[in-house]
Amino acid sequence: MAESLIIDVNLSKGEKYKALLPQIEALVTGETDLIANLSNLVAALKQGMGFFWVGVYFSKEGQLVLGPFQGPVACTRIPYHKGVCGACYTRQETILVPDVDAFPGHIACASESKSEIVVPVIKNREVKLVLDVDSDQLNDFDETDQLYLEQLMQLVASWY
Repeated sequence: MAESLIIDVNLSKGEKYKALLPQIEALVTGETDLIANLSNLVAALKQGMGFFWVGVYFSKEGQLVLGPFQGPVACTRIPYHKGVCGACYTRQETILVPDVDAFPGHIACASESKSEIVVPVIKNREVKLVLDVDSDQLNDFDETDQLYLEQLMQLVASWY
């Protein structure tokens, strides 16, 4: 049985990620089921970082389809080329959005979302899924989030 994550709330953002990533790796070590691992990963990010919403969208059936997530009810399907997740898929790169209302074509799955970061998982030059993280605060994500979430998505890519 898994234990609770141990993250000191007084740590800086970078220190929280440095403490959290090894705990996530320990959670998934030895487990081969993708859904189980992604479920624990998003729960650990939600609990450890206090994100408003965190989840993944799989690339399948010609669109992005909701996978494991933590937070309010979410959009189930997102067309490629639509919203922040679609832009991440199309560009095959991380997208930081300080104010979602200023992002052309933003899809408002939750009206409380104010800023967002979306990170792709790329394997063999193909986007397999995107990690979508929302905040209920403006300008809540930065290069620190990008650095550590991209490292985490490299781990996810190794599961394919």
